[in-house]
Amino acid sequence: MNSHKPPVTDCGKNRCFLCRVFGEQHFTEGIHDPGQAWNALTVGAYTEKNHIDPAQYPDWQTVAPPGDLSPSSTTSMDWSRTWPIKPDIVMEGGNMGLHPTAGTADSIDSLELLSTNWQHELMRPLVITGETSAATALAARFAAIIQAQYPEYWPETIRAMLIHSAEWTEAMKKRFAPFRVKQDRENLLRYCGYGVPDLSRALWSANNALTLVAQDTLHPFDKKEGRIVTRDMHLHAIPWPTELLAELGNTPVTMRVTLSYFIEPNPARRGWGKKYSYAGHGLRFEVKRPLESLENFQKRINKAARDEETGRSGATSPSDPNWILGKNLRKIGSVHSDTWSGPAVELAQRGYIAVFPVMGWWKSNPRHERWANKARYSLIVTIKTPETEVDLYTPVAAMVAVPVNIAIET
Repeated sequence: MNSHKPPVTDCGKNRCFLCRVFGEQHFTEGIHDPGQAWNALTVGAYTEKNHIDPAQYPDWQTVAPPGDLSPSSTTSMDWSRTWPIKPDIVMEGGNMGLHPTAGTADSIDSLELLSTNWQHELMRPLVITGETSAATALAARFAAIIQAQYPEYWPETIRAMLIHSAEWTEAMKKRFAPFRVKQDRENLLRYCGYGVPDLSRALWSANNALTLVAQDTLHPFDKKEGRIVTRDMHLHAIPWPTELLAELGNTPVTMRVTLSYFIEPNPARRGWGKKYSYAGHGLRFEVKRPLESLENFQKRINKAARDEETGRSGATSPSDPNWILGKNLRKIGSVHSDTWSGPAVELAQRGYIAVFPVMGWWKSNPRHERWANKARYSLIVTIKTPETEVDLYTPVAAMVAVPVNIAIET
């Protein structure tokens, strides 16, 4: 047991301690400054560690169940719903042990992580570490490996890859299941972000899981006849293996889309009083629907951009079902990730993804003359089938998705 960390005391009843420290803390203690930053990849801590030596610690139990948040990790559960989803991801941060009679929690070596000692020449070469500091170090390692493998990737893309490869554990989903209302899904996001990243998923496509990455730049706004108007929309033609997907018929498949970009915060304020006064610009993505013509898809995107600015988002077009989050929940912040599930034959008809700008202070505050700025973004798309014998990768290995610039009518 590490003596340098003071124990957390309680009334002495184990279940009361677990409810207060492990339960309520995650719902009431917000992520600390500067973890609220829009452009940062904010890392929380979860744990799979549950081994306690019964000879050394008889009748002790772990505070956090395997797959759930580490005891010290914080969330954005009590934040305003207009602030970004934080944490973005969670990584291993270790666990704590609960004393069987005293009702106190303390660190146990087997529940923490092993790392190198920065004073290894003077002291022991290895030390115990944990909590969000350890989780952040693991996330930095993941990011460094991805950057080394793909040196052409932008920071926007590295952030997107970590989020795009993340999944929720069963323990995380169990806390908010059965997801009868949208609020349950938002609570899950604000509890543990998009889940636990997987390095293999981030680095490689598999035969039955194809990942496509696009990095591009657009002009969100322009000045015409003395007023600032919305300018560019990018339409990405995704090289689906259309014939193969059609042959799969009603076989269930998934499509995950992640859009990542960095915003310029308003220099005049820390928060915002109006909906679009903090970020210089925003971006959104939409996917073509199965029975929708390309022309009608473009018209829908033009209308969606206008509706977003007038606060009527989602009011003028029917919803696109089978997304886990939906467009109103996934649009928070500057990274947007969502997963669609449905039959393969329907996915075969969804071969276009639009990226388009929405209102920001670059447009609403023209005296700063930011309306001419360019905006970079990264778009990542993964399609996956449950059948490992289905080869999605080979048919599109030599194909490249080319974005088309289309003006938005304003």
